[in-house]
Amino acid sequence: MAPNAEDMVEEQRVFANVIGTFKSYAQYTLSSNNRRRKDLDAVDKAILVNADFLEEIVSDPKIFGHEIEEDDVEMGSEQLPPPTHSHDSGAHHDLPQGGPVPHKKHRPTEFDMDKLRSTLKQLVRDWSEEGKAEREACYKPMKDALVQHFSDVPLEARRDLRVLVPGAGLGRLAYDVAKMGFACQGNEFSHYMLLTSYFILNKTTEIKKHTLYPYVHSFSNAPNKGSILQAISIPDVSPSDLPPGSDFSLVAGDFEEIYGDPEVTQSGEWDAVLTCFFIDTAKNIVKYLRIIHRILAPGGIWINLGPLLWHWENNNSNDPSIELDLEEVKALARTIGFEISNETTIPTTYTNNAQSMLGYVYNASFWTATKIQDPASSKSSEA
Repeated sequence: MAPNAEDMVEEQRVFANVIGTFKSYAQYTLSSNNRRRKDLDAVDKAILVNADFLEEIVSDPKIFGHEIEEDDVEMGSEQLPPPTHSHDSGAHHDLPQGGPVPHKKHRPTEFDMDKLRSTLKQLVRDWSEEGKAEREACYKPMKDALVQHFSDVPLEARRDLRVLVPGAGLGRLAYDVAKMGFACQGNEFSHYMLLTSYFILNKTTEIKKHTLYPYVHSFSNAPNKGSILQAISIPDVSPSDLPPGSDFSLVAGDFEEIYGDPEVTQSGEWDAVLTCFFIDTAKNIVKYLRIIHRILAPGGIWINLGPLLWHWENNNSNDPSIELDLEEVKALARTIGFEISNETTIPTTYTNNAQSMLGYVYNASFWTATKIQDPASSKSSEA
C-alpha cells in the first residue's frame, strides 16, 4: 500500500530528527563528558573523532530521497520515553514509541543519543576484528545450518536460492550470506542502522578505513582508561569483496508491512529466512511467524537464533503486545506449519565490551525449522 501524504510528512520529520542526532553528537557528548571528567582530554579528542565519522555518514542524505534543509535538521518533536527492552543497553531496532507532541526546536534526547551510541557499538559487533568472536558465536551456526540444508546444491547454483535476513541491522550477516554465493536480501527498519550500513557497504572501499571510540560514553565498570579509550578500526573486510554477479540488497521498512503484504511479497518467494535477535521485536509474534511461513517456499528453512526480550512488553504507548515463553513460541511455530529440529542453546553476548568489568550473557535459543504442509490441510486431505 502506497504511503499517504501524512505518512510521508511523518517520515520526513523522523528522518530529519535522526540526521539532527548524528550532527549533534559532538556538542551533546562533549557537554556530558565535561560534567563528568574534565581531566580526560583524551576522551574529548576521541569524541571528536567519533563526531567526524558520524558527520561523514550523514553528509549526503539526498541519496535516501530526502531533501533535508538546515531548519529541518533542527526541528522535530519529542517522543514519549521508550520501553527499556533492547538487546544491548541501547536500542536494537528503531521502534516508534508513542505519538508526537507539537513541534518545537529539536534537541536530541538521551533516548536519541542512546540509539546513536548503540549504533557505534553495533559497528564493533558487525564490522571489526574485535567483534569477531561475538559475531561468529551467532552468525556461524546460522550460516552452517544454511549450507547444511542446501548441501545438495552446487556452489555455482546457490545464486538461485533466495535468502531473507529481517532485522539485518548493519548488514554483516546478510553480507556474509551473499559472500557465500546465495542471493540475499536484508531488511531493516531503523534509520540509524540504514544510514550507517549504507555508508559501510557503499561508501567504504578500504579495510580499516575508519577508526572510532565506541566506549567513551561511560566510565562505569572500566578496569582502566585503556578500556574506555579503545580505538576500533572498521571494516575488517572489504564490503565490495563479493563474488561477481552477486545478488545482495538491503530493503528499508517495516517487516510486517513489506513481507506481510501479498501484493509486495508473493507466497513461497524465499528459500530461507534467517532471524538473529529479531523475533522478540514483534508486537504480535503470531503475525511474524505466519509471514515467515507464507513467504517461504515449500521445504524452505527458517533459521533462528536469539533471546525473547520482548521489545514491546510494558510499553507506554498503549500498543498491544504478545509475550510468549520459549516453549509457547515453538508450539506456535509447529501449529503454523513448521517442523523444528537442531534445537540448542548458545550462550552469547550482544555488543559487549570485552574489556568491561560487566557483561550480559544471553542463553540464546537456536533452531532450524522446515516449512511443511499446513497441519490443518494435511488433516483434511487424510480425511
